[in-house]
Amino acid sequence: MRLCMVSETWAPEINGVAHTLRRLSHELTRLGVTVDLIRPRPQRATPGGNTGAIDTELHALRLPLPGYRDVQIGLATPARMRRFFLDQRPDVVYLATQGPLGWAARQAALQLHIPLLAGWHTHFDHYCHHYGLGFLAATTRRYLRYFHNGCALTLVPTQAQADALRGDGIDNVQVLSRGIEGDKFSPARRDANLRRSWGVSEHQPVALYVGRLAAEKNLPLLQETFHAMRGVRPDMAQVIVGDGPARAQLQKALPDAHFTGFLPSEALRHHYASADLFIFPSLSETWGNVVTEAMASGLAVVAYQHAASAELIQSGCNGLAIAPGDSEAFRQAAVSLCQRPADYARFGRLARLRALEQSWSGIAQQLYRYCHQAQETYHAPSPSCRI
Repeated sequence: MRLCMVSETWAPEINGVAHTLRRLSHELTRLGVTVDLIRPRPQRATPGGNTGAIDTELHALRLPLPGYRDVQIGLATPARMRRFFLDQRPDVVYLATQGPLGWAARQAALQLHIPLLAGWHTHFDHYCHHYGLGFLAATTRRYLRYFHNGCALTLVPTQAQADALRGDGIDNVQVLSRGIEGDKFSPARRDANLRRSWGVSEHQPVALYVGRLAAEKNLPLLQETFHAMRGVRPDMAQVIVGDGPARAQLQKALPDAHFTGFLPSEALRHHYASADLFIFPSLSETWGNVVTEAMASGLAVVAYQHAASAELIQSGCNGLAIAPGDSEAFRQAAVSLCQRPADYARFGRLARLRALEQSWSGIAQQLYRYCHQAQETYHAPSPSCRI
């Protein structure tokens, strides 16, 4: 089988989509799948050429997203996509973006009668509200419905999201979860020297956040929660890994926190394992790989009962999952937990056991089955896919 992935982002870029697609591509090649890639031209050359799991790449024009230069979009014409598909015709095309690059690939694949899978990796309609474009949300939802109903299957990480998309009129939705590399994200990577650099001993707590520093991540609640936790545990270190347009404001609000920017993979794993609590107030994720990484690293997670947290956290057993939107309960849960070292240590041990159930090899096998299903059930869509 030959599969072509279409994505706005790819390694070495640091985000959940790039990480997920990289892992899936590697596992698929082990199953004998040839994987091609269409993406924006990389900002810097990948050592040794393209990533090892990719057979052939097409690079599109890269443009920064207005107002957020760290996020890029790709531009290519359907005609250029058609030529690429004709040179190495895929059996299935996987669209990881509904942006201009995904649209062009969708059009080319439909013209050539190539089955389409679409991944739901980003809540674009929700982002409209975070960036002052709420008036576009309804139009965006109609576009997404049209986009996805031209595909054989739409794949989402959780059953709750599948139910929500079906309720919004998107057909043929199936669940494809996310995995974890349990050997790489592990409590064994705890680093006493790193903790000393944060000014804490083995018995002082460290609260960690990992993710983009941007409006959609609910950073005001992170700021309030960190202040409240320091109020009851003034000896606690706070570490924030990531970067983005909100970093300067957050650094001003949390002058005692340690800001690292984005970290290379190995350093990131040591930061996870060297913390004790993971505080994640975001509601914008479709999955949230950072939650799984924190759990596999043995951290007690405080998060909203949403996406990965809703699937993996049994609240009060292996972490704390708060009803979405209840900011006061979120703050109180974090404040209470940071004062109970026996509880957060126990949560962390059980969190790792749950995270290790998420195997990338098993998830890639499920994607492989979905590819075959798309081929077997494919029929050319009606010119008027319903909006």
